[in-house]
Amino acid sequence: MTAFLRDLLSHPGTPRTVIIMEPDAMSTPRQYEVRPGYALYAGAVGVMLLASLLVAVLVVTPLRSSLGGASEAELRTLAEQSAGRATALEDSLTAQAEQLSILRAIITGDSSAAPLLADLPDEPAPDALADAPSGDAGAPSAAPAETGRRQTLGSGDRHAADAYLARLRLPALPPIVGVVSRGFRPADGHFGLDYAAAEGTPVRAFAEGTVAFADWTHGGGYVVAVHHPDGYLSVYKHNRRLLRRVGERVQARDDLALSGNTGASTSGPHLHVEVWRDGLALDPATVFARR
Repeated sequence: MTAFLRDLLSHPGTPRTVIIMEPDAMSTPRQYEVRPGYALYAGAVGVMLLASLLVAVLVVTPLRSSLGGASEAELRTLAEQSAGRATALEDSLTAQAEQLSILRAIITGDSSAAPLLADLPDEPAPDALADAPSGDAGAPSAAPAETGRRQTLGSGDRHAADAYLARLRLPALPPIVGVVSRGFRPADGHFGLDYAAAEGTPVRAFAEGTVAFADWTHGGGYVVAVHHPDGYLSVYKHNRRLLRRVGERVQARDDLALSGNTGASTSGPHLHVEVWRDGLALDPATVFARR
């Protein structure tokens, strides 16, 4: 049979005569003229029609689900779920980019890059500060941009600060051994404490957390920032040398850097330290215990 088909199809365009004879009968042989090219064409068309019929049966009839394939409703549900996940991922990336921008503005002191708190009161009451909801443990959700809109917690609001920071087991030891040379003055744009100390004095984390920033900035020189539980952020500026990298986990009193006199906004060896939560600048004097 194989040899017959090979001989028949060896010249598809040439007509062939096929003679059919009954082996056990004396009937007259029958002969047919066959064109192999037409036979191939008819076979190909037949295969295409059969394949199209099979696809139509699988798509239109419930046979597809019985064969293990997903139904149209299931495919639509999967498509909707995929679209929802893509949208959620896009929103997450956008929020992350905003948080990083705010964190960068706080660390570098670039208030023009931080969003305005136009919908918040100029000076929130202590009770409002004490009842403020916890933010995400990542970067602060908003940073101050104008002196008139900055939310601050002065040293006179110690009772509110104690309630506000209770979960960090405060007050904590100061991050450096030194003398306070400049206090918390938000009206003058100074949102931290300055500790005068000899260059090379160890700068320690006041609480456990994760290093969120460790790099050079123009105004603050070598800066390291640590995220703490409940969304708190501490920033340490003007260091001579950094001892930690971004992503490292630190415990309370772990060394972060060596103090120095780096950056454009310094007038002598000292450490500038800030404590933030959700865009709220806290007076470090209410956080650190007096030695």
